Parts: sequence; structure tokens; C-alpha cells
Amino acid sequence: MKTFGLYISVPVASFRVPRAREYFESFPCPPPSTVYGMLLSLVGEVDRRQHEGTEIAIALLSGPEYSVVLRTLWRVKDRKEGPGLGNNRRPDFQELLTDTQIAVWVRNGETKSDRPSLTSRVADAMLQPYAVKRFGGLSLGESTHLVNDIKTLNSDSISGRLLQRQNDGDLSLPIWPDHVGGATRWGQYALTNEIEINQTALDKMPVWTVIKRPSQSETN
Repeated sequence: MKTFGLYISVPVASFRVPRAREYFESFPCPPPSTVYGMLLSLVGEVDRRQHEGTEIAIALLSGPEYSVVLRTLWRVKDRKEGPGLGNNRRPDFQELLTDTQIAVWVRNGETKSDRPSLTSRVADAMLQPYAVKRFGGLSLGESTHLVNDIKTLNSDSISGRLLQRQNDGDLSLPIWPDHVGGATRWGQYALTNEIEINQTALDKMPVWTVIKRPSQSETN
């Protein structure tokens, strides 16, 4: 199987802008790294390198409503204190999105694993969910932002805004994050106007993101 599409809805979500401080802004749609992590969780894969090279495309199908909450967030301000203790916790404002609906397409790309592709594993998980060995709730982003609906896309065409690779785009999104002393791979994107999305659009537009670690040149 080369390409597989999913419809996903999340009642409450937040896709934090990585450089945001004090006021935690949210992207309007999930970054490729977040979607890839959700797909790994869906099939019960704990090694994110297992399907490196997989390609994904994302479309925003709704216009999520924004709201702001005041919540306690963890930080690393004092290494002498434990996580969430003392100066390592403080109240901050966070943007939340209500009624996020997206479409995700996944295809094999140039993966090097000799195991079944992520595309086929996702398809199998949707066909036989009882056969998947996994743990925890299925989330898109934070663990508390649980997926409400996940369905196979059966329609040949769907209306939405595609996340398109664009050098001068206004969205700088993580593709492969590294939170412990490494380098994060970024991509520059923009959301298109609402269009009819079909296989022709997916084939001709620059909407596919290769999920892989930064190259040597990107880390220097």
C-alpha cells in the first residue's frame, strides 16, 4: 500500500509554538512531528526511528475556535529542584483550540526498515484495532488532548486547507524534534486557501513532508 488517508478530530488541543514564552501560543494545525508521533502511538511503535523516511501530508478541515486558559506549566529553571517543584512550576497563559479536524495522508517514502511500512501498519490498525498492542490514550500533542474520532478517509475528494511547504511561509514547524542537546529539523510552511483536495492535488502540490533527522549540514 502506497498512500493511506485518515480523518482525525480532537475536541481540545494546543500545538505550542516552540519559541513562545510566558504566553504559550498555538499553531493553527499540528506540526508534522506531532502527527508522526500520533501515528506511531496509533500502531504501538515506541521507536520513532523505526519508520524514519515516511512521508506525510496534512490538511486542516475546520476553523478551530481559540480560547486562553491560565494553567500551571512545568519549566526547568532550577536543576536542584525536582520537576514541577519550586521555581520549576509557574502559572502561564496557554492558547487552546476547540474542534480541531484534520486529514492526514501517509505514504512509504524511502524508509530503510525491513519491517512493514507505517502506511500498511496504520491501515491494519484501522481494519483490526484489536490486533494492535499499545498503551495509553491516543493524543494529538499533549497527553490530555485526546483524539475523539479517527476514521479512514473513503472519499475521493475532501474540502480543506493543505499544509504546503513554502520557503517564505508564515509557519515554522518542527519535523524531527530533539529536546535533549541535539538539533531539531524544521520546515517552513503555509496553509493554502480552502480547496478541493484529491489525489491529483496531493501528487502535484508540495505538501509531502519527509520525516527524518537533520542532516550533518543542518546540525553544523
